[in-house]
Amino acid sequence: MNIVQQAWLPFRLKDGTAQVLPLASIRDPDVIDFALPRADFQGAAYQFAIALLQTAFAPDDEEEWGDRYLESPEEAELQNAFNLVAHAFNVVGDGPLFMQDFETLSDQKPTTVAGLLIEAPGANGIKQNTDHFIKRGVGEQMSLDMAVMALFTLQVNAPAGGVGHRVGLRGGGPLTTLVMPHSETATLWKKLWLNVINREEWGYEDPDFTDGSVFPWLASTQESHKKGSEIYHTDVHPLHMFWAMPRRIRLLVDHSDGQCAISGLPASTIVTSYLAKNYGNNYSGTWEHPLTPYTWDSKKPEQDHLSLKAQPGGINYKTWDVMALTSDKDGQRCAGVVTHYQRNAKEVHKSEQPRLWVFGYDMDNMKARGWYSVTMPLFHVDVDAQDAIVVEIKRLQSLASSALWYTRDQIKAAWFDKPKDAKGDISFIDLAFWQRSESVFFTVVEHITQQAKRGEYINPKQAGDWLNKLRSTCMDLFDEYALSELGDQRSMAKRIKARQALMKWLFGSKDIKRFVEDYKIAGIKEAV
Repeated sequence: MNIVQQAWLPFRLKDGTAQVLPLASIRDPDVIDFALPRADFQGAAYQFAIALLQTAFAPDDEEEWGDRYLESPEEAELQNAFNLVAHAFNVVGDGPLFMQDFETLSDQKPTTVAGLLIEAPGANGIKQNTDHFIKRGVGEQMSLDMAVMALFTLQVNAPAGGVGHRVGLRGGGPLTTLVMPHSETATLWKKLWLNVINREEWGYEDPDFTDGSVFPWLASTQESHKKGSEIYHTDVHPLHMFWAMPRRIRLLVDHSDGQCAISGLPASTIVTSYLAKNYGNNYSGTWEHPLTPYTWDSKKPEQDHLSLKAQPGGINYKTWDVMALTSDKDGQRCAGVVTHYQRNAKEVHKSEQPRLWVFGYDMDNMKARGWYSVTMPLFHVDVDAQDAIVVEIKRLQSLASSALWYTRDQIKAAWFDKPKDAKGDISFIDLAFWQRSESVFFTVVEHITQQAKRGEYINPKQAGDWLNKLRSTCMDLFDEYALSELGDQRSMAKRIKARQALMKWLFGSKDIKRFVEDYKIAGIKEAV
């Protein structure tokens, strides 16, 4: 099976039905999305299609990029482009196989195909019987289609996997950020094309599609037992980032009928196990993957830049600026596709606001703690104005983080006699805070991005709206979680004392006073 020539991926059509079609059908105006049975597979399908377009069908310049966005190519034209790299996309048969090791790995012991799923319990978890929430046996038999998607998903997200089992090029469990049209029912072509970078802006040399510099499975794996075997961005073609292959894997394909445990559908070719070997490609140093934001110490820019990762509590506006804006002064860079959009899409999207789709695994070393997928606003921002805008946005985020910290602290003081010794998960307070204050945050950010064109950023009224929202959110959370029950006289006195301390901070702390003074906020109500 060749995955750029044959039908294998399910697509969602305008009428709501799903259909398995050839990959070149992404240009069909009736196709609006992929229809994968798992959220991580859905995200991986987008990354696969964007990578293929960037590799085989990248536009020459801004004009061609804009024209292609407005009118997709004919299917034959797109298929001809895909055929140029088809030799690298066989998944069964002799010769190099997609995302699989150049060697057969026949000396390795087979392991169940469920191990390709990032959330599946490891051997130790099964042995120790600690797989309480992510059960063993999930996905022990897959169709070849779903096994290939599981393999690609693992390679692009690869977390730590034990001794010598290398993490992905972006580090284990990176966040992916994609630019999406305003309408969720826009064609799949537009959703994908917004994340393809024109060659004039990304000036890489014409690739060699045969030597492994782009597709690493076309050449022998650079084994990484010893130091000095690391692969740096200067060692390969830039397009290699889309196709990086840290894990050494070979699927064991059975040409017999079965039912796929992932899709629930019957299959004529199944995969129940695979071979794996450690010490594969070891990616090191600073990479700038076009679909991922990075941060670094602005005082030490020569140190490695780190991809943004998901954290417990989900994805919210406290890191929105890193995902949407670049500032070398602050040591942050949004994904290359976001920067490309900001520079090239003014004419394409004059009348609509795009969305930023952010997704990825929250990993604790080898353990998947969760999968997050959210959409957030994305504003038109002049690339040259982003340093100043980031400064203003970080002030809003910093005040919010401080307010949340103090609110959480006083809720614990109301709950416990010794709050510093109290244990337990209270992340629900954080989640509620970020959700309830999000709309006002983005309203103020929109004002900042619009006013920046005039050399202004945030006026006193807008700053006051933000401060009042933080105050009301914090007080509401405290009352909801600390005063919802009456309790005895002693406990009530303790809770009232904690509430007074919170109000004192919200109306009289140094952080609040500085914010009021800096933005010359007038008419803000005082503490009572």
